[in-house]
Amino acid sequence: MRDAAPQTIYLKDYTPFGWRIDSVDLQFTLDPHKTRVRSRIAFSPDADAPAQEFFLHGEMLKLISACIDGEDVAPRITPEGLTCEVPEGAFIWETEVEIDPAGNTALEGLYMSNGMYCTQCEADGFRKITYYPDRPDVMSVFTVTIEGAHPVLLSNGNPVTTAMHRAEWHDPWPKPAYLFALVAGDLVAHHDTFTTVGGRKVDLNLYVRPGDEGKCAFGMQALKASMKWDEDVYGREYDLDLFNIVAVDDFNMGAMENKGLNIFNSSAVLASQETSTDTNFERIEAIIAHEYFHNWTGNRITCRDWFQLCLKEGLTVFRDSQFTADMRSAPVKRIEDVLDLRARQFAEDQGPLAHPVRPESFQEINNFYTATIYEKGAEVIRMLKTLVGDAAYSEAVTLYFERHDGQACTIEDWLKVFEDTTGRDLTQFKRWYSQAGTPRLSVTEEWSGDTLTLIFTQSLAPTTATPAPLPQVIPVAVGLIGADGTEVAATRILELTEATQSFTFDGLAARPVASVLRGFSAPVVLDHAADHDHLLAHDTDEFNRWEAGRTLARSCLIAMITAGARPDPAYLRGIRAALSDNGLDPAYRRLLLALPSQSELATALHDAGHVPEPDIIHAAVEALRDAQAKSLADLLPALYAEHQVTAPYAPDAAQSSQRALGNAVLALLSRSDGGTLAQAQYDSADNMTQQLAALANLIRAGRGDAALKAFEAQWRHDRLVMDKWFGLQVIEADPEEAHEIAAILTKHPDFNWKNPNRFRAVFGALAMHHAGFHHASGAGYRLLADWLIKLDPLNPQTTARMCSVFQTWKRYDTDRQAMIQAQVARILATPGLSRDTTEMLTRIAAA
Repeated sequence: MRDAAPQTIYLKDYTPFGWRIDSVDLQFTLDPHKTRVRSRIAFSPDADAPAQEFFLHGEMLKLISACIDGEDVAPRITPEGLTCEVPEGAFIWETEVEIDPAGNTALEGLYMSNGMYCTQCEADGFRKITYYPDRPDVMSVFTVTIEGAHPVLLSNGNPVTTAMHRAEWHDPWPKPAYLFALVAGDLVAHHDTFTTVGGRKVDLNLYVRPGDEGKCAFGMQALKASMKWDEDVYGREYDLDLFNIVAVDDFNMGAMENKGLNIFNSSAVLASQETSTDTNFERIEAIIAHEYFHNWTGNRITCRDWFQLCLKEGLTVFRDSQFTADMRSAPVKRIEDVLDLRARQFAEDQGPLAHPVRPESFQEINNFYTATIYEKGAEVIRMLKTLVGDAAYSEAVTLYFERHDGQACTIEDWLKVFEDTTGRDLTQFKRWYSQAGTPRLSVTEEWSGDTLTLIFTQSLAPTTATPAPLPQVIPVAVGLIGADGTEVAATRILELTEATQSFTFDGLAARPVASVLRGFSAPVVLDHAADHDHLLAHDTDEFNRWEAGRTLARSCLIAMITAGARPDPAYLRGIRAALSDNGLDPAYRRLLLALPSQSELATALHDAGHVPEPDIIHAAVEALRDAQAKSLADLLPALYAEHQVTAPYAPDAAQSSQRALGNAVLALLSRSDGGTLAQAQYDSADNMTQQLAALANLIRAGRGDAALKAFEAQWRHDRLVMDKWFGLQVIEADPEEAHEIAAILTKHPDFNWKNPNRFRAVFGALAMHHAGFHHASGAGYRLLADWLIKLDPLNPQTTARMCSVFQTWKRYDTDRQAMIQAQVARILATPGLSRDTTEMLTRIAAA
């Protein structure tokens, strides 16, 4: 067992491993509790590395034997690994260890899920399989032999030999241990092929449990679309003869990009019309693309150390965002990305878990798979592309692939290819990687004669990670809209480099309305007293038009919460006009109709000096939704009818967009008809999107009991649909009852709390129910703490990630602060608490 309070690891202390690995041969003899792993590793000294003790990571391993060049040795064993005296020159290291996959409930290393063997090795899982330098900068070629009484035996690379209960695999591409994968079980393959641009025929397989064969077609379609897109847009061709995906029920993350053998959480790959919503389909498409794109940005070129995690994740998130924008609606995708960034990453930046995109230190790397690394990391890539332009971006990325193929790289390597390509000095831009926090950008305007001057001031609040922040490079996209709604100045990129900077627009016939930060060109908080009514009506930038509506809705709600104001008629008129514009994408109109989340409002209130009251926020949101329903009552029936899809179901952008707006309209109609239309939609639904939307509205209308029972009876056999059933009851609950419903659901016979998907279905939904989780009694805090204490000994990774729901505790009233602090302290006092959870809660408590 690892130390629950380990020493901090620092980027500045990086030291290369002292040996190279020329080849790795692994042999597995599978057994649920006594799997034997034999390793044969060829080491040779690295003359460029400093002298050091020979150390191999290893945890929860029973060493059977160890030898060097055929001679037995007696290494010194510690809970973290082993050390041993080794020859000065090259040598062959061999060990045999025994591991217990069935007892590995942490789901890291080799473990079992419903009788299937599978692995998860990122970040530190391989050390639970055998003794090895488990670090990303140690790369080698792997040959793997698997023996076991299972019809399917898989590993990385290409198959060498296959026989009854035995298979040999060879991966010709050097990789770090975190990309190792093994799967064995009774599985069925959905097969297809893809021919690369260079003429290579690639066999594609999506392996699933028997009974899930009907949920594979869309995942395979998404994989082939990803392969084609990466060739067309980035010039990246697949490099093996085989690409396998395996669906696994018990998985801590969404998916893992292991070379040639991607392992997916079942929820991230299995889909059908009857069991999956349009949102599920889009998520699956994006995750499959993300993991496939890692083949080059993560596998062929990996990160030197875990401090560089954003190098592979930020770049690959940006690439999958580009892919989804091309497959679906670019404006809708951009808005959805920003909503997610603000909800998760901005909250992270503003609280005790704030850290730079490239951290300077960590204790448990699993706690740094964060929105900052992934989503903010992607925004940094997007800004870089904006600054250098599309052509230079393409040229630089091509150089990156050519220069660093087969290497473990750093942020400096990434930025250097842009400097070499463009001649730019990116020293100041690099601060985006080293400074924590979300910059605030204030804009004031001056009008004189025919000239508009925009004065920008950037600021960044000090944090523990960045106590003395410096000005950053901020690309700001700006356009100008005339009084008649025409665009009088097209989008121009202003490059901010100083704390305060001015830009002028000359030769204007009349004062225009400035549309600032178009396309959300930088991840900042914008303070700009613009004419949002005018922008909502006329902005030609679709993101900023939506942003204007969002700003008006937020201002309206804050006035209702803090001053008892009535819903703003001007806002309602603006939304009515946009909703009536049939030239706009229905999915985009659905986003215009949506209100800010209650958590977003709590943050806005706190930033404005108010103490957010969750129950009052909830009441105001409900009141504004009622006002929307009333003011749009004459439009809604026709809108609903117009957006019912009569063609055979397809999860494409066109149909999904229609259903998105239709179901948003249904939610408003259900406020006046008591759920009558929702019941009709539920009864006639032939797809999960329509059925689940109707069920949600029936619950809100107080008519959900019968439908919930019918839904359970219909879908109890389907684990992924039942996750929806569990989560929906909590997220749609009255705030007074949310924690009680969650508690009741934990007693349901199908509540398998050891399964991450099911645990998150209930407690992730409770955490998202702002007024319910933050109930004045503190019952939501206590319930979650009870279950985190229970889960931590079995699955520290899922436990630690769920703890992040406590990070905003300081924005609430003193009573709620005290109750959250008490639960955090109670969890921290638990004997044997994992270091994952200990680190997370210690950081939160220290805020």
